[in-house]
Amino acid sequence: MKEFDLAIIGAGAGGLNSAYAGLAMGKSVLLIDKHKPGGECTWFGCIPSKALIHIADEIHTATKYADVTVDSKAILGKVRALTERAHQAEHPDVLTNAGIHYINGYARLKDARTLDVDGEEYTAKKIIVTPGSSPAVPPVKGLDQVEYLTNVNVFHQDELPETMIVLGAGAIGVELSQAMNRLGVRVTLVELSDTILPKEDKELSTALQETLISEGVNILTSAEAVSVSNNTRGISLTVMKDGASLEIEGERILLALGRKPNVHGMGLETIGVDFDHSGIKVDEYLETTVKGVYAIGDAVGSYQFSHMAGFQARLAISNAFSDSKEAVDYQNKVWSTFTHPELARSGMTEEEAKAAYGNKIKVVRFDFSDLDRAVVDEATNGMIKIIVDENDHILGASILGERASELVSELQVIKTFNHKLSDLKKVIHPYPSYSSVLQELED
Repeated sequence: MKEFDLAIIGAGAGGLNSAYAGLAMGKSVLLIDKHKPGGECTWFGCIPSKALIHIADEIHTATKYADVTVDSKAILGKVRALTERAHQAEHPDVLTNAGIHYINGYARLKDARTLDVDGEEYTAKKIIVTPGSSPAVPPVKGLDQVEYLTNVNVFHQDELPETMIVLGAGAIGVELSQAMNRLGVRVTLVELSDTILPKEDKELSTALQETLISEGVNILTSAEAVSVSNNTRGISLTVMKDGASLEIEGERILLALGRKPNVHGMGLETIGVDFDHSGIKVDEYLETTVKGVYAIGDAVGSYQFSHMAGFQARLAISNAFSDSKEAVDYQNKVWSTFTHPELARSGMTEEEAKAAYGNKIKVVRFDFSDLDRAVVDEATNGMIKIIVDENDHILGASILGERASELVSELQVIKTFNHKLSDLKKVIHPYPSYSSVLQELED
């Protein structure tokens, strides 16, 4: 039986960050995954989607100046090639050379310190469970009778269809709807809420929705999927909208309705780890109901982003092996939807801040149409909204605009270290740049 200080089930963002954090503390590390290292982000999420979005953006720009022929078969092939290239940084050889003992296999927990990996037993002082998540499939009538796409297989099509129904207008649905539309696919995006990206600032999500419509995406909000069936042209989706039944047709249908945590098949119930349909239960230190076993990432269910899994990983490893423990704090949560323009978010929305603080907040706004760099780039479709408390500390920020994910990162630093928004005016920013807008904010 082989012994390690740390054993990790799952080699996605959470597992990889846990492994390297363990190495940094001088621990011996065992990392196990039934697939290639990289997880959802590398193979089915962040990496292939951003590759497709980038290509679609370039083609969209080119069509302003010339006629462009789109070869979707070649494009999807390039997306897969770029994904494989990105994977090289987390290739098993790289992990092994770094000092990680990596096994491609199926791991099951036997007790709080013992794992079975394809019939061979390993022990560890601490265990991290980070099995990720899978696409959620809704109980829509007939869906089990049709061939549907999810983020797992959408990038492995031979070529893009002429028409596509996208069910769900969260980040995945919105990003891929715009990208596929820019590549010539006639997209119908269906969402149950009254706007796309319903968790975001409504003013900004509505503005982004108008942009997608102007580009040609057919968007149906406040529309409930009732049934799905095959027809001679592909897929027929019946929805209820405004009390009326509508039929939508598409060659293919893509499900983009969120994620469900992977909680089965690892023996969690065998050793007494508590979990349910929402994920694995952890305390404020990311430890499960079994002492010495920690859980992080999508399977915990809090914020299903690769960067949040990395954040949790570093904290869990520190808590597992340090004398002092630090509670997880999600006040400085941040994410971005990589549409064009991007929609980035840090902390609270205006609606959330009003609910928590009432009138003791101030909303600082800036329109991209007043930003010189955005004017010359013809990228004035955007806005910054920053919510501050009575002492000028940032409670939240939402940015719709060019390079929003980069701009929000600077605000994230200010927020995390509890500086005042006005402190940004003391910092020299290059001109003309998008970041210079942060010096122009009037509070």
